[in-house]
Amino acid sequence: MFDMTVMQALWPHGDAKVPGVMEGIVDAAATVFAKYGMASDRVVAHAMAQFSHECGAGGEMEENLNYSAQGLINTWPSRFDAAKAAQFARQPRLIANEVYNGRMKNLPGSDDGWNFRGRGASQVTGREGYEKLGARVGIDLIANPDLVNDPAHFLECGVADFVICGCLPFAEQDDVKGVTYHLNGGYIGLDQRTAWLAKWKAALGGQAPEDRGTAWLQNALNRLGEEPPLVADGSYGPMTVAAVKAFQAAHGLEADGRFGPATQAAIEAALAAL
Repeated sequence: MFDMTVMQALWPHGDAKVPGVMEGIVDAAATVFAKYGMASDRVVAHAMAQFSHECGAGGEMEENLNYSAQGLINTWPSRFDAAKAAQFARQPRLIANEVYNGRMKNLPGSDDGWNFRGRGASQVTGREGYEKLGARVGIDLIANPDLVNDPAHFLECGVADFVICGCLPFAEQDDVKGVTYHLNGGYIGLDQRTAWLAKWKAALGGQAPEDRGTAWLQNALNRLGEEPPLVADGSYGPMTVAAVKAFQAAHGLEADGRFGPATQAAIEAALAAL
């Protein structure tokens, strides 16, 4: 189940940089994932795995550009020789403008490289990236790029960017390499992203503990008219939790999203009445 317990287990220091971001993720999960077409909890695991790597599980909410001279040479060998690296070392703003301006719609001779450095769940980068993302989620990220890290917008910005980058079809195919390439532009950190995916699948894949399993529950809710239909993959994640809450609310039960005996009995009664 996608709840605060899961977030605290996987992101133990998730609020260190932006207080409240984990609660913001949990509060937005069911609504945001459904809004952007993530019907399977397995797809949610792919998105959260990528975000976990990109933002360091909440510990790296902004791109770290505080490079040493050698770090500049190693990272951008075509841009920095020893003399130039010594001039720019440990000056993040100057580095950002040097390496990012003149591309990604960042204006030459401006502060765009710094203003639109990597941020957020997906580490969106560049004026063009912020512009597209802001248009998709309906907030002005050009005037306020830090909103990407606001707890109220953090998850939606990450999920929307995941979709903008073309990751969704690859997540649906359970292709972590394809997801990584489309979000990252390469395969940097693929091993770590794959490890994160295993963690998130395990966290969201636990079956309901009662007599009926999660796949049965998902199929039952679909028969009862769940829209959009759940993917019956046995993962008890945010889509399934939201559907259970809706059923409980409609049948006078406590809408806690848990598949307990009372909820199971109510579902079985509703199925019998079809």
